[in-house]
Amino acid sequence: MASSDIVISGHAETPVVFASGRSAYELAADVLDELVRKYGIAPAEIDGLAVTASLSEGSNPFHAAFMSDALGLELDWLATGTTGGCALLSAVAAAASALRDGHCKVALVLGADAPSTRFAASFRGYHDEFVAPTGMARPPGFFALIQNAYEQRYGAPDAALGKIVVTQRGHALANERACEKLRRPLAVDDYLQSRKVSDPMRLLDSVMFCDGANGVLMMRAETASAMGLSRCVRLAGYAERTNHAIRNPTPDLLESGFIQAGARALRQAGLTAQQIDMLQLYDDFTIAVLLQLEQLGFCARGEGAAFVEQTDLRFCGELPLNTGGGQLSAGQPGLAAGGLGLVEAVRQLGGEGGATQVEDPRNALVTGIGGLAYGRAWMMSSALVLER
Repeated sequence: MASSDIVISGHAETPVVFASGRSAYELAADVLDELVRKYGIAPAEIDGLAVTASLSEGSNPFHAAFMSDALGLELDWLATGTTGGCALLSAVAAAASALRDGHCKVALVLGADAPSTRFAASFRGYHDEFVAPTGMARPPGFFALIQNAYEQRYGAPDAALGKIVVTQRGHALANERACEKLRRPLAVDDYLQSRKVSDPMRLLDSVMFCDGANGVLMMRAETASAMGLSRCVRLAGYAERTNHAIRNPTPDLLESGFIQAGARALRQAGLTAQQIDMLQLYDDFTIAVLLQLEQLGFCARGEGAAFVEQTDLRFCGELPLNTGGGQLSAGQPGLAAGGLGLVEAVRQLGGEGGATQVEDPRNALVTGIGGLAYGRAWMMSSALVLER
């Protein structure tokens, strides 16, 4: 990609906690403190900030400015990400452009949210006019429709979805940052016996709102070298797609923007899906993971369940998936959730994966999902390829 000389040179994240009683600003400060401690960077050296919106802070139009003030940062470049689970990856792309164009020298890409302590967001007109009349009150209802459509067309993928849940739970058990409420062993039978929350979706198909924050430092490779930061990850490819098939009067509910975004990101990186060493997929719901595997090119449409059942997705397997546990088993820290996979990919590529370290990974594919569309699949799809 055009920003191939831009690197991620540092990462930090808080533990994911249920009902922490803290604000997004406090959690973000913990991330900054960890970056300062781990990498010896002074806050005064950070002159760029991209921060996600926060459900716990409501629809605040000045959120990014308030965040920079709370962190004591004096900036030359400031941006806000408002694309939900895509926001962190979109912010990485925006920061890369800002660094390439000279708007800043050191950028902090940050996500922080505390919706299990305080949910203050309002979706107002769009929800009231287009969503509420259909009876869709929450995201599980939307994704249950997608899962139902998948089952009607290809058969129930229960065994595959159960394997995804159990595999990721195994990873979370080794992740000390995962939400403590979720760090309990699971078997496929536990998944199959979990109650339905929106037929055919089970409780264990869905994430749990939590609180948390995460972030990465970005700069040019030469800047990182001058600062003595040698363990860097390179941006190899990025693409996103919003409102896939919006002009189609009869859209396919099982199609998303990953069909285009995934192909473009891989093409930029000069890779095929089969050359990817590790997946950090956005996993707010298990059916979203299955569809991404198909639409990113790891298997044909309708063959996601068979692919999952036949593939070792453990950190030590042939295609490691969500090695930190993902949102399903580490918890979903609101709109900071898109950073879980990003930080985990950077950690793994730097050889810092601990008990779930993937053996000698050369690259990783990270994805984001954002927004719930009316009559279609999710609104936004983003794909980022990282290389060490």
